[in-house]
Amino acid sequence: MLRLRRLRQHPVLRDLIRETELNIKDLVHPLFIKGKNGVKNPIHSMPGHYQIPLNGLKQEITELLDLGLSSVILFGVPSNKDSLGSESLHDQGIIQEAIGEIRKISNDLLIISDCCLCEYTDHGHCGVLKKHNGQLDVDNDQTLEILVKQAVSHAKAGTNVIAPSGMMDGMVKALRKGLDDEGFQHIPILSYSVKYQSSLYGPFRFAAEGAPQHGDRSTHQMDPANALEALREVQLDVEEGADMLMVKPAHSYLDVIYRVKQAYPEVPLGAYHTSGEFSMIKAAAEKGWVDEKKAVLEIVTGIRRAGADFIITYFAKDIAKWKS
Repeated sequence: MLRLRRLRQHPVLRDLIRETELNIKDLVHPLFIKGKNGVKNPIHSMPGHYQIPLNGLKQEITELLDLGLSSVILFGVPSNKDSLGSESLHDQGIIQEAIGEIRKISNDLLIISDCCLCEYTDHGHCGVLKKHNGQLDVDNDQTLEILVKQAVSHAKAGTNVIAPSGMMDGMVKALRKGLDDEGFQHIPILSYSVKYQSSLYGPFRFAAEGAPQHGDRSTHQMDPANALEALREVQLDVEEGADMLMVKPAHSYLDVIYRVKQAYPEVPLGAYHTSGEFSMIKAAAEKGWVDEKKAVLEIVTGIRRAGADFIITYFAKDIAKWKS
């Protein structure tokens, strides 16, 4: 009689035959940057996370490196906002300066810079608004023109990876051409290829101060009911030259992660474990309803098991400490 329990009796044997390993090198830590000087501002809906001023980056980056983390993704909170997100294009913009500050601290840390307009517009939407059928909506092509300029600005500042997150049609093709034309053929694009109109972004929008002032993002972010559509989005991004793909959210969309990886096994795939997913676990742990460490490691390992090659997660520091 075959008894699979025989393989579970000894802890070393369990480790020996483990199918999925979680390495801290697989994790990307998000950072919210706001202001030049001051103190870290706690994000109350995301315990342990802060809006960090430029003068606080040295301490933060040093801590991440000491923990063995090697990748960050940057989100900026600008001092000024307008209808076009103009602040995102300045060489002295918050992300551009943050990239420069990080480069003074470490040349080894991988910097991924989010490329979108929601944090920079006074209306909180991901692009330029125009009336369509009597209603305001994001103008896809005019938004692309601004995103190209933003991406080139980030590349000039020294970012390693451009990550467009607005779900605009043709964004990978436009950014690839814009970067190549400016001599940045070596900069890869990590596309938010499959980004759902999810209820799990709330804490992030408070942290980045980028919540829509009216309406929602249903015309450009995907319907949570759709999975086959995700494969169409991914196919377009691959054809347009995306170097890496992403599914967001993560643990609520494990089936989508699996489908994408099965369809495109050769393309590196990231998954974004969102602020809402983070905050739900934190809240349950604070009430004593779940064991935080066990729950996090189980969920993040599940995301890897589904097919994600790397994970953007607000638990990156915690996981690094637990695994040290």
